[in-house]
Amino acid sequence: MKGTIVLPSKKEAGTVIGLTALFLLLTAVCIGLRPEHVFMVGLYLLLFFAGKTTRKLAVALLPFALFGISYDWMRVFPNYEANSIDVENLYNLEKSLFGINDNGNILIPCEYFAIHNCRIADILAGIFYLCWVPVPIAFGLWLYLKGYRNLYLHFSMVFLFVNLIGFAGYYLHPAAPPWYAINYGFEPILDTPGNVAGLGRFDTLTGLSIFDSIYGRNANVFAAVPSLHAAYMVVALCYAIVNKCNKFVIILFAIIMAGIWGTAVYTSHHYIIDVTLGICCALLGILLFEKGLMKTGWFKNFFNRYIITLNNVPMKEFLRIGTLFIAS
Repeated sequence: MKGTIVLPSKKEAGTVIGLTALFLLLTAVCIGLRPEHVFMVGLYLLLFFAGKTTRKLAVALLPFALFGISYDWMRVFPNYEANSIDVENLYNLEKSLFGINDNGNILIPCEYFAIHNCRIADILAGIFYLCWVPVPIAFGLWLYLKGYRNLYLHFSMVFLFVNLIGFAGYYLHPAAPPWYAINYGFEPILDTPGNVAGLGRFDTLTGLSIFDSIYGRNANVFAAVPSLHAAYMVVALCYAIVNKCNKFVIILFAIIMAGIWGTAVYTSHHYIIDVTLGICCALLGILLFEKGLMKTGWFKNFFNRYIITLNNVPMKEFLRIGTLFIAS
């Protein structure tokens, strides 16, 4: 009947409710339950149970949900417990490679811009940095809603994969951001709160506390390498090109990408080294996913199942595809 809400099966409903309850329980025990956890779980359950269309969207958003969960759960085992924190070596390497002579003093670029900045650049910096996550996620939603489900899944999974590579980098080489070395010196202080650094100038000029509220929640400041700020728009731009989006979108994405790269250094949140490694992280993630994971049988089989779920293809068609794939 038209307008009737199609509920999930008892098995589907039980699985989702059970998993979300387990997530809330483990989160409460391991890292502490916060209002945003409850809100996001409530929103996800609303999408899942509201109807068939929103349920497919909830399933499609899983890669982004897993990104958020994995980032949050790094609080359980902080990266500085795995390896020693690099503060001085990274600072000195940046100075040796990109040092700027300012009246006889050799400064890293971040130190130079902390002294030499302007209002227009401060405003643009804030705007660019606010595009960091929202623009890639909005692009992903656009791909999904326009019906480019296959490309959407490639993009969203690569987004998650790039994050996991970046998180691995955090553990392999815990590193302090430039603002830490500038403000605190080279000795790691584990309970150092997050810092808006140069983005505070945007907050001051606009009379808002956007970045103060964002960075005030940062539980671990020693996760600067690689710069995932630099990585996300690389992924978005690559898949915008693959999707043959119009030139305006591609140029806009390229401008935002370059703007984020520049802002990361201009506001003392990342070294040029961090940004470069973030770009490499994105390109490596795309390459390994498309030329590695997508070439393996088990993952391609999983990917096909996922696509079928999003496109609502009959299971018998999936079995036919899976049989052909295994036979090949």
